[in-house]
Amino acid sequence: MEFSGWEKLSLVDFDDNLTTTLFTSGCNFRCPFCHNGDLVLHPSRCVAIPFDEIKEYLKKRVGVLDAVCISGGEPTLMDDLEEKLIFIKSLGYKVKLDSNGSRPSILKDLVSKGLVDYVAMDIKNSKSKYAETIGIKDFDLSPIEESIAFLLSNKVGYEFRTTIMSEFHNEEDMKQIGIWIKGANRYFLQQYIDNENCIKKGLHPIELEQANRFIEILKEYIPNVKLRGYEEN
Repeated sequence: MEFSGWEKLSLVDFDDNLTTTLFTSGCNFRCPFCHNGDLVLHPSRCVAIPFDEIKEYLKKRVGVLDAVCISGGEPTLMDDLEEKLIFIKSLGYKVKLDSNGSRPSILKDLVSKGLVDYVAMDIKNSKSKYAETIGIKDFDLSPIEESIAFLLSNKVGYEFRTTIMSEFHNEEDMKQIGIWIKGANRYFLQQYIDNENCIKKGLHPIELEQANRFIEILKEYIPNVKLRGYEEN
């Protein structure tokens, strides 16, 4: 697995940090609302970005950029992710890892070695609808629960996030998610935006009024819950 996407400058991926974002190809989920359909479904067709090119870019921007975000796909599937992170950290960059939480042992290992500063983990839906939402029948939730428990232990900075759609999420789901990740430091409900790269076209975003109702439900369990991508919060 290689990096197959690259947003060289982002102001939104990692708080106020000037960030470059790298996307891995390949994923073990098949979320129909995924915006990176080509990276997930057809990784062999994706053009790999030579890591030497990325290295040179990062070397030249030490002191200019603050951080590197590793996204996907699912980055923890990358065999040499640790090696790449060692190089990135050697230049003094902060590292944010986007993950679906399906490989908790790798997540824990990277954090314990000081290679990740912040984790953004997707909570796809309530437990009862997880398999449907990620497109995998009879999915075993235990790795997800292990990753959630690890992040809730506050060994690394983190956030949970859920991209919400009318086809998949309702008020009861929000209540169940709130119970599941109760006490989380940060939780974001992200607006879904349909585009040509989505695995399934034609899904619908939750309207702002309904999204705010979701927020009120969640605040009982997670005080720091916000909308992301909506015009107002």
